[in-house]
Amino acid sequence: MADSTVAEQSDAELIESLGDAKRELFNLRFQLATGQLENSARISHVKKTVARIRTEMRARELAQQES
Repeated sequence: MADSTVAEQSDAELIESLGDAKRELFNLRFQLATGQLENSARISHVKKTVARIRTEMRARELAQQES
């Protein structure tokens, strides 16, 4: 998910995307622990996606407080 895609999402879509990404990250970590994970780079990618979503949500929260 690109930065522009995250910025274009509504608040509800961001919350849904965050939940999806967290579930995917949990599943990837579980696969890693059980030795079933084939692409370990995917964990890093999903963690960065979670961070992008949280950053956008926080930026919107701060912008709302300022106005």
